[in-house]
Amino acid sequence: MTRVESEADLRELAERRAGAKFGFYSHALVYVVVNAGLAVLNLLTDPRYLWFVWPLVGWGIGLAAHGLSVFTALSGLRERAVEREMDRLRGR
Repeated sequence: MTRVESEADLRELAERRAGAKFGFYSHALVYVVVNAGLAVLNLLTDPRYLWFVWPLVGWGIGLAAHGLSVFTALSGLRERAVEREMDRLRGR
């Protein structure tokens, strides 16, 4: 957990985390829309070979990594690193 010294610091942290969550949600929405379009295109043009699964899986791995970085302990990793560096620069 990061050290929060004031209400302004708490608000800034909350805004960053909320922004990261909205970024993930928009990424997920684009993933669903684009891959649904690719699936429809694939099924209409050549349903014998389902090539749309390749971008679905590849992009899905990236989306999963994005979700892990936003919703797990990794999400605070950058903030903790910045705080440690600030403490080091202050001479603590």
